[in-house]
Amino acid sequence: MDNLFKERKNRLDVFRKWRKKPIPKAKEIPDHVFMSCSHCHTSVAMMDLVSNHYVCPKCHHPFKISARERIRQLIDEGTFKETDAKMISVDPDDFPGYKDKLERLQKQTGMKEAVITGMGKIKGLPCVIGVMDSNFFMGSMSAAVGEKITRAIELATKKKLPLILCCTSGGARMQEGIVSLMQMAKTSAALKRHSDSGLDAGLLSIIVLTHPTTGGVSASFAMLGDIILSEPYALVGFAGKRVIEDTIHEKLPDNFQTAEFVLEKGFIDRIVPREKMKEELGRLLSFHCKRSIS
Repeated sequence: MDNLFKERKNRLDVFRKWRKKPIPKAKEIPDHVFMSCSHCHTSVAMMDLVSNHYVCPKCHHPFKISARERIRQLIDEGTFKETDAKMISVDPDDFPGYKDKLERLQKQTGMKEAVITGMGKIKGLPCVIGVMDSNFFMGSMSAAVGEKITRAIELATKKKLPLILCCTSGGARMQEGIVSLMQMAKTSAALKRHSDSGLDAGLLSIIVLTHPTTGGVSASFAMLGDIILSEPYALVGFAGKRVIEDTIHEKLPDNFQTAEFVLEKGFIDRIVPREKMKEELGRLLSFHCKRSIS
């Protein structure tokens, strides 16, 4: 009997020692290893995303990318030369908290403003390009954004080069008030001069719409290109869907303001998957060069 008690005691002692041992924590997967698709909610390995141009391999929905990543995808390596890199916004109306938010976003994104402009080559063909970035103030159009885009257009006109503008924006930047709204007219006028120069110089402007392109940007230069392309599933429109429904008191289609809906209505020329965008732009530029030579 004593042996039975001793055996039981020994087993309990072993159990207590085991219970006191710290339970090993499950290894956490770093945030940058997997990303969740906002469309189908599939977890995708970052390595797979990078190799697939940041497009979900399951539903083919494009992920949001930075302006520099888009430039990397579109422009031939080693050919991009940035222009107006140091241009920044001011605070014309002393809007509360605006300067602090600008500084915070500049540190977070490494950008000075919501657009990067410059010259480069696509498939060996030179062009001027401007790429907006929704990571910086939702790509909203400030005075600096409008000025950089205008200068890019004027540079293309001066150099007699085709122009490519990749758009993503929530619209005008409300913190800059009327100064922001003035950029709609300024950029549109510059694009009209570029288009008029094309009668003699054979100039071309291509707009690439990405998710989302809305507000004052969609109501100005984003809809004035000679050719308007779009990524799949991009939100394209002026006012929000709910605002329109509340105004007209009607239910709008589920796909309202998607690139597919806008293409059906004739507002854009073609939807091009991201992984084929460089090939498509190169093809259009080659047609333009042949036309200019002839």
